[in-house]
Amino acid sequence: MNFCSDNTTGAAPEILAALAAANDGAAMPYGNDDFTRRAEARIAEVFETEADVFLVATGTAANALSLSVMTPPFGAVFCHARSHIQCNECGAPEFYSGGAKLVPLPGDDGRIAAGDLLAALAAHDPGVHHVQPAAVSLSQSTEAGTVYSVDAVRAIAGVAHDHGLKVHMDGARFANALVALGCSPADATWRAGVDALSLGASKNGAFAAEAVVLFDRALAKSFAYRRKRGGHLLSKGRFLAVQFEAYFADGLWLKNAAHANAMAARLADGLDGVPGAALHHPVEANEVFVSLPEPVIAGLLDDGFQFYRWQREGATLVRLVAAFNTRAEDVDAFAAAARRHAGAVPARQGT
Repeated sequence: MNFCSDNTTGAAPEILAALAAANDGAAMPYGNDDFTRRAEARIAEVFETEADVFLVATGTAANALSLSVMTPPFGAVFCHARSHIQCNECGAPEFYSGGAKLVPLPGDDGRIAAGDLLAALAAHDPGVHHVQPAAVSLSQSTEAGTVYSVDAVRAIAGVAHDHGLKVHMDGARFANALVALGCSPADATWRAGVDALSLGASKNGAFAAEAVVLFDRALAKSFAYRRKRGGHLLSKGRFLAVQFEAYFADGLWLKNAAHANAMAARLADGLDGVPGAALHHPVEANEVFVSLPEPVIAGLLDDGFQFYRWQREGATLVRLVAAFNTRAEDVDAFAAAARRHAGAVPARQGT
């Protein structure tokens, strides 16, 4: 009954089976193997275009290395104020880019808007004393569990490209967003103007597998060297590659994401009507942000449910994350327990 994160899960059986099968025999190291060639080709096929694909083991590496080829050390990367690269990557984007500056933008429900990006660019000082705009990064789905529409991505990318900026998409939960959008991977990315995608699989059933997909192939010129220099070129690369082969086989990635999204929606529906409960963002992917009375939170924790209080200890805003293997009975048990504990909340006294 752990709703802390989709990182708390094990790997999907199909991916574990692929890893076991790849363990037999020898394969050339450092990505010079047939498994890696097949995975790279399969990812490009999924996105219906030629692209340069680089496999890494962590989302932080995918994001930071992607941005490192988009910006000079004196560059500015625009992102949402609560984005993962801004709040949860310990300065990795700045480090791998050699010192580029992240410039946070506001935005409701975890999303920035094209107009806000345009305003920030209009206010920019081109003088030598200031960092120079280089890129914009979008999280899809966002840190608020919401999803950018294809039109919104296209509008932001249009502003970015008009001003000479590259567009990066942090797709740690890209499959969840894609299911919510109901469109093709190509329509959600390069056709909308995305230059580079950090394609995550670890949160959606993989053991540890992320890919950098460079639709702007000019960005690939130095990427292989940056990945090696940064310590993210795995010697036994086949074990990354086979995870992606299994991930895409028979639509597993979309099935897993669809289940996670459905469980999040079920959880939100179950909490609807709980006295004192209030959703903070639309539930569009696999995350639920909800305020609950403190006695309800305490009761749920005592029952053995696990989840994060969001942003600070003692907060009554909690984040609940559903995963590819979240059980409907656990979702229903959480909602039932919340209703039970809410019944013990004293009625508000009049003044």
